[in-house]
Amino acid sequence: MEPKDLADIRRDYSKRELSKAAVAADPFVQFANWFDEYLVSTPLEPNAMVLSTVGSKGAPATRVVLLKGFDERGFVFFTNYESAKARHLAANPRVSLHFFWPELERQVEIRGSAEKVSREESEGYFLSRPMESRIGAWASKQSSILRNREELEQRVAETRGKFKDEIPCPPFWGGFRVVPERFEFWQGRPSRLHDRIVYSKLPEGWKIVRLSP
Repeated sequence: MEPKDLADIRRDYSKRELSKAAVAADPFVQFANWFDEYLVSTPLEPNAMVLSTVGSKGAPATRVVLLKGFDERGFVFFTNYESAKARHLAANPRVSLHFFWPELERQVEIRGSAEKVSREESEGYFLSRPMESRIGAWASKQSSILRNREELEQRVAETRGKFKDEIPCPPFWGGFRVVPERFEFWQGRPSRLHDRIVYSKLPEGWKIVRLSP
């Protein structure tokens, strides 16, 4: 079978439109409105987001992480503080978040800076996780080289034996909050003439503009 020519793959977007007059004055409210609509569409991973970071040598990296909370302070995810992404954030806290919601023909990009959440917030979320996820957080030396799968499974077994009923939050694990400086809301439209609304943080509040597609 001959491979399909990628240049011939295209989809026209026509479900909705987006205008400056229709969006909320506050980008956090606008995000919450869109997020609630997306939940109704029953997606597979509604809180999945692409996190882009830049390391100390200027090389970018992207990965999908899970959004675990958001409010007017920012967008929160959790990770191992010794992971590659955490090392990137220590070197350069400026990041980009990207949400792709194909069911609604929408994307949201958020740019800002990441900062660690309080220890209390990290511990509170950690204790809400399933038991196996808590064991995994202790057992995995995230981003380090493994000889084989058996090595990881051995660490899991050792961790399960070390902790019985009470599994505390590891000192090397916790959350980051991305504090936004810029939001872009993208709505697919016909003929690639998409709607793009951008919020930029200014001292006096949020400035809203429309961008060319």
